[in-house]
Amino acid sequence: MLDHIILQFVLIFAGAALFATLFLYLKQPIILAYILLGIFVGPKGLGLINDADQIEQLAHIGIILLLFLIGLNFQPSKLVGLLGRIGIVTLVTCLIFMLLGLAAVWAMGYPFIDSLVIGAALMFSSTIVSLKLIPTTKLHHHHIGEVMISVLLVQDVVAIVLIVLVTEGGMDDVALTVALLLLKLLVLSVMSFVIVRYVITGLFLKFDVIKEHTFVMALGWGLFVAGAAEMLGLSFEMGAFIAGISLATVPIALVIAEELKPLRDFFLILFFFSIGAEFDLVVSRQLILPGLAITALLMIAKPLIFNLGFKAIGEKPQHSAEMGVRLGQASEFSLLIAFSALASGLIEERSSYLIQLVVVLTFVASTYWVVSGYPTPISYKSGQRKD
Repeated sequence: MLDHIILQFVLIFAGAALFATLFLYLKQPIILAYILLGIFVGPKGLGLINDADQIEQLAHIGIILLLFLIGLNFQPSKLVGLLGRIGIVTLVTCLIFMLLGLAAVWAMGYPFIDSLVIGAALMFSSTIVSLKLIPTTKLHHHHIGEVMISVLLVQDVVAIVLIVLVTEGGMDDVALTVALLLLKLLVLSVMSFVIVRYVITGLFLKFDVIKEHTFVMALGWGLFVAGAAEMLGLSFEMGAFIAGISLATVPIALVIAEELKPLRDFFLILFFFSIGAEFDLVVSRQLILPGLAITALLMIAKPLIFNLGFKAIGEKPQHSAEMGVRLGQASEFSLLIAFSALASGLIEERSSYLIQLVVVLTFVASTYWVVSGYPTPISYKSGQRKD
């Protein structure tokens, strides 16, 4: 077992290089190499890294940076225009996914509350997987990327509300919880835009010739707002996106985004590794049949229902189908809900493990589906590899 954090990093990134090379030779999606490495050397595997919590916390920075970079490339006016109609579709589809999951799990003999939590946890799509697998040009400069980001943002708000309700037992105060959350979101957004306009922009323009200052200022601002959001009861991810979109009006926003990409990818490798390291093969084998059944249900229902929902609001059929497939997995928020519900005593341990198993299986299945059928930055086919 390696206790020193530096030795753990040596193992993770040397192993990631080895596994990634092997997966590329086998023409397999590279992010699955990081998940497999986590399973192999993590606490439930060889046990070379026995404390995955520390790595998971570091990996969370990758998600924060991803949302920050997305915000940097997203003009506020576009977001306001999209959220209205996209919000309705997102909420309706979330409800449908939750009811499908609830019915399926309840039919398998799980208690009603467990079934309800499992259905609710699995109704979200993964910000990391869906955005990691879409080319940067399509994500930032095409309508399809803007729609997907809007869907994921609305889902993030719903997920935060759900986590608050689960952890604080506020099931009787849903309306108040949502109202307070939206108020905090509004206050943080207004404050961020004011500070950027009257303070940050001036500092960028004054010292823009010093690239190191630009890098540090941008990174410090993104993490500061992310931390402020967490302390307000929102989430690091939501704060990071607000920080990014507040900086999007700064003339050098795109330059900042380009400079932060390597740092984002560094931490995203840790994220996928931590997903594998937290996966328990022994326990999951006992849940493989219900896990496969729920995975199949989600992988069929999500692309189909998203496709119908997007077409209902006027999106092009081809775009609707592609977005449905790209959003067709469970979410990293599903894991947070599983852990929170288990810690609160709402669900049994097997229910928490079922959620974790389905998340990993949908990550794998969705990655194969997207990589084999659509352009991605990690495709092993040269014709479909687009950054």
